[in-house]
Amino acid sequence: MSIVYILYSQKLNRFYIGYTSDFDLRLEFHKNATTRKFTYNATDWILFLKIDCTTKKQALSIEKHIKNMKSKTYIQNLLKYPEIIDKLVEKYSDC
Repeated sequence: MSIVYILYSQKLNRFYIGYTSDFDLRLEFHKNATTRKFTYNATDWILFLKIDCTTKKQALSIEKHIKNMKSKTYIQNLLKYPEIIDKLVEKYSDC
């Protein structure tokens, strides 16, 4: 199973969107980043939202969709209105 995840840093007031098949390992990677990656700039990353996907292709499609929205409001609305997530999962279910 693949997962789309959104992390939030209060220090940066920024979101990070990614996907993985091993969320716990990936979260530790972000928290302990030692190279000049985007998540290196803060140590206070917390899980904002996690979306379970059935395939890697579906997860990549949903991740791309969210990134293309380029909107903090959209990301916040994903948490506020779970039906948006349901529609995304359904829209990309053929992937």
